[in-house]
Amino acid sequence: MPGLGVSLVLIAIGAILAFAVTATTSAVAIPTVGVILMIVGAIGLVISLMVMMSGSAFGWRPGRIDRVEHVDRIEDDRWR
Repeated sequence: MPGLGVSLVLIAIGAILAFAVTATTSAVAIPTVGVILMIVGAIGLVISLMVMMSGSAFGWRPGRIDRVEHVDRIEDDRWR
């Protein structure tokens, strides 16, 4: 599931920016950007796991069987 991978990448990049980068800028606080990325990644991770565990992604559920009952053919002269 792509959401899971993107969430993990955001968390990893955020952790690197928050804890490993020591560069400073006057415009943006790099550790703050890292923390924001980790929070967004964690929220995305929780949502992705909830969707995966619900089993209803894209309308599919385990154990669900779709059946088509026998339909008699309709004889109609209009469609010939």
